[in-house]
Amino acid sequence: MKPTMIWFCSFLCTISFSASIASDTLTVSTPLLDANTKTLISDGGSFELGFFSPAGSNNRYIGIWYHSISDNQTVIWVANRKSPVTDRSGRLSLTTDGALTITDGNSTVVWSSESPTSLNNPVAKLLNTGNFIVREASAADSDGAWQSFEFPTDTSIPGMKLGWNLTSGRNYNLTAWTSESDPSPSNYAIGIDYHGQIVIMDGQRLHWRGGPWNGLRFSGSEGMQRDKRIGIGFDYVTGPHHVFCSEYLIDSSIIDRIVMNTSGTLQHFIWIQDKQQWTYVGFVPRDECDSVARCGPNGVCHPDGSTLCKCLQGFTRRNNSDELNGCVRITALDCANGTDGFARQSSVKLPDTSTASVDWSAVSLEECGLRCLRNCSCTGYAQANVSGSGSGCVLWSTDLTDIKFYEGGTGQDLFVRVAAADLIISEFDTCSLFYHNFSSNDLAVSCSGTGRKHGHWSPAVVVIDIVVPALAIILLVMVFVVYCLCRRKKEHGKYFDDDTEETDLDLPLFDLDTILEATQNFSPSNKLGQGGYGPVYKGKFKDDGQEIAVKRLSETSSQGANEFKNEVMVIAKLQHRNLVRLLGCCIQGRERMLIYEFMPNGSLDALLFDPAKSGSLDWRTRYNIIVGIARGLLYLHHDSRLRIIHRDLKPSNVLLDMDMNPKISDFGLARIFGGDDTEVVVNTKRVVGTYGYMSPEYAMHGIFSIKSDVFSFGKLILEIVSGRKNRDVYDSSIPENLLDHIWRLWKEGKALNLVDESIGNSFPTTEVLSCIKIGLLCVQEQPEDRPTMNTLLKWLDSDISHLPEPTQPGFVNLRGPFDSEPSSKNTISNTLFEGR
Repeated sequence: MKPTMIWFCSFLCTISFSASIASDTLTVSTPLLDANTKTLISDGGSFELGFFSPAGSNNRYIGIWYHSISDNQTVIWVANRKSPVTDRSGRLSLTTDGALTITDGNSTVVWSSESPTSLNNPVAKLLNTGNFIVREASAADSDGAWQSFEFPTDTSIPGMKLGWNLTSGRNYNLTAWTSESDPSPSNYAIGIDYHGQIVIMDGQRLHWRGGPWNGLRFSGSEGMQRDKRIGIGFDYVTGPHHVFCSEYLIDSSIIDRIVMNTSGTLQHFIWIQDKQQWTYVGFVPRDECDSVARCGPNGVCHPDGSTLCKCLQGFTRRNNSDELNGCVRITALDCANGTDGFARQSSVKLPDTSTASVDWSAVSLEECGLRCLRNCSCTGYAQANVSGSGSGCVLWSTDLTDIKFYEGGTGQDLFVRVAAADLIISEFDTCSLFYHNFSSNDLAVSCSGTGRKHGHWSPAVVVIDIVVPALAIILLVMVFVVYCLCRRKKEHGKYFDDDTEETDLDLPLFDLDTILEATQNFSPSNKLGQGGYGPVYKGKFKDDGQEIAVKRLSETSSQGANEFKNEVMVIAKLQHRNLVRLLGCCIQGRERMLIYEFMPNGSLDALLFDPAKSGSLDWRTRYNIIVGIARGLLYLHHDSRLRIIHRDLKPSNVLLDMDMNPKISDFGLARIFGGDDTEVVVNTKRVVGTYGYMSPEYAMHGIFSIKSDVFSFGKLILEIVSGRKNRDVYDSSIPENLLDHIWRLWKEGKALNLVDESIGNSFPTTEVLSCIKIGLLCVQEQPEDRPTMNTLLKWLDSDISHLPEPTQPGFVNLRGPFDSEPSSKNTISNTLFEGR
């Protein structure tokens, strides 16, 4: 072969070989063209940069995604998120002075980076950290004049920052995509506010507050807590020119990302190499108590408690009928005479610090308390830094708001200033005395059990002002209670008439005159609905203005004294925010009535299946209703003193309060079992409930268990997602009900066709698909295949890829053997508690 030919072939091979090697660098003379599908790949192979289209869109964007894992192109950064290129004519270029530009086929600039200080020989390089930088060709990677890490989109990875550059005023925050197919910024953004708290904003509205940094974590970010044992750490840095937090890796093999999603939830994922999938390990907001100031001023939100809102020690509810309206002091402070003390509220997210003063110097907890005592406007204090031996001081001078209680002691101690009279130990807790060093003679009172009582007292005061009055009060209360019980029994006789055995109820009894006055003598204008039990009336107590719903047993009721007694016995023993609250009952003469809290938004079915009203149920509201019902069932099945199977769960038996929180109601058909009976399976000849919501084994064989309720809940989920009734026909050519219809759509990959049109198109696709899949998992034919409520709640917090595949549903379209007790006679709540 001639030397010239050899050289030419060698040259072509060199060009071909060079083109096959992916580069990590963009130069002025080598732009990135979408037409030839070239990309940049970081030197270590971790990240890739190039043009891409989001799922469901043909628009083209420059983005960065993971190259080293098979994650279906999870994008972590987008350049032109507001200005896509509409075809494959896009071009990413580096100008001679060091600015990045994206142009379309008409050479129109659709995006440009902020021009750095003019560079002489610029290059743009994709680092193996995921950072895309512009620097001088001769400079080190750490000397970037521009970097993508300073312009985050919806995702944070180790090395990125959230916070402020106080010199330039630049705010580093994460802003959610508008939808999964549109990366343009939505209203949801997370960052650090001017007061050093981590917050999620919905436009100008505060959506979630994570509290201040306490040396270990943000006070209220337990749902996103990092654990150094799995190789992840967290830094918070303040200085004259910046305030920011950032994540770092102790174990470099970990792949970790934090995402601000389209529904306003911050999610934390870790890549599991063995499973080749992302694992969902944390998120915020995570419950009702993450709603800002859910319980109002001086209230504490208990997400897992039987009562959602409680007052700080020394405070009482502002309005007895509204626990969300906050709390006010029982006794005014007396700073001038120095008698005020402090009540310790343990394990909480610290209150809003936007009006507090924070001192990060080496201040002890005792000195912090003294500072608060000396300042008459101080309402409470806490330690600013809880790491190590602790230091620093936070002082509040206004009402204490947005406090959340954490089970397991993971929160902080808050010391609330209260009057001396309100430091008296009022609960049967185990208490001990210890010196708090406010002065040489002062003692502190700390009580276990609630972990909330704390104050400083002299020994004489403890004996004279606490013990003696407390014993006297207890004695008087006992005498009064015995007197009231005897008098009530004398007035009303037995709790039930002769057809029902006498039962000892821990429930208030209302006299008939009070109910007649509240309902205006059962005025027809106050009637809310009519069911098999009898009519339901709206009422209002004259003394405190509390609104009630009165369920009145009619003499011709298909339900009798047994159902009445059953509902009283069940609900009287239950306390949970997702169960309707029974205020009392009235048994006088032939009258039997149940008095409930009034639900202004009525029953779920009244909104869900009404085309004129279903628009008020957006996706976020529907999802919260699903979660709330699940928590109520978990309490019934596992967490209450007794094991309770509801047996008649359906939309008409789910009531909605003022804030659209769901409350499970109508326990007339519920069955109670002992507290240790976790796997109850019962065979009965008396099948009661509502056809269409019954599990196959119950409807056909009379066998019920907690898995029967799970089946009903699955159908309820599918109705909430679709806005369609379970028993309606959805294909005239094929007589299929809702469950048939959904199963067919699921197998055809068309499940999203199910979503209620009134929701619109602004819903998180993966979350909706997860709910549909969970609904199908609940209605599987075999009870052992269905999840427990504990597992189901965990699934609601998981990615859809982590859920098992559902099997054939149990189709129940029965009419016949059990129609002697038709369900229509037990649908009391169809219009129950709906405001007129």
